[in-house]
Amino acid sequence: MSADDLAQALTHGASGWLVLSVAAVLPMIWTFTLIMHFARPAVIRFLQSLTLRFGGDVWWLSYVLFRDALLVITLGLGMLFFMPNLYFVEGLPITAPLSVLVLFWALCVKIIRDPDDDPAAFRLLSILLVIASVLYIVPQIYGLEAADQEYLGDLPSVLTSSTNLAVARPLFWLSLVLFGLSAGAMFLRAVLQLRDPAPVSGEAVVEAG
Repeated sequence: MSADDLAQALTHGASGWLVLSVAAVLPMIWTFTLIMHFARPAVIRFLQSLTLRFGGDVWWLSYVLFRDALLVITLGLGMLFFMPNLYFVEGLPITAPLSVLVLFWALCVKIIRDPDDDPAAFRLLSILLVIASVLYIVPQIYGLEAADQEYLGDLPSVLTSSTNLAVARPLFWLSLVLFGLSAGAMFLRAVLQLRDPAPVSGEAVVEAG
C-alpha cells in the first residue's frame, strides 16, 4: 500500500467514524432536548416559589438559553444528513432528513409565534418535536444499532439509508426540497418585515441631551 492509499484510507475512515459517531450521539441529544422542552411547567412552578426577583430572572434566562441552544445544536448536527455522499454511502437512519425537516419547522414555530405565552403554539411545537425525535431515534436504534440482531429479520436494512436506496433517495430529495422551500419562505418573511428606523426629531434630540 502506497502512502497516498494509506492517507486516503485514513481520511475516509476518519470521516466515516465522525459521521457515525454524531449519528450515535444524537439520540442522547434528542433526549436532553425533549427533557428541557417538557420541563417548562416544572420550571415555572419553581419560579413561582422564589421570593427574589433577580434569582427568578437568572433561573428563567438560564433555562431558556439551554433549551433553545439544544434545539439549535440538534439542527446543526442534523444538517449532516442533507449531504448525499454521507447519507447514501455511510448508512444512516433512513428518516433522518425528514427528522431534520420537522425540527426546522418546530424552530420556525418558535420564531413566528411565542410558545412560552401561547398554549396553542406550545402544543404545536411539542407535537413537532416528538415527531422529529421519533423519526430519528427509531431508525437509529432499530436500524443502525440493531444491525447484528438476527431476530429482527430485514428490519435493520429497511431502516438504514445505504441498504434501502429505493426509499432513501425519494425521501432524501423530498426532505431537501421542502427544507429549501421552508428556509426560503422564512428568509422572505424576514426581508418583508424589515423596517427603516423611525426618524428622530430635533426636539427629541434636545430633550434627550
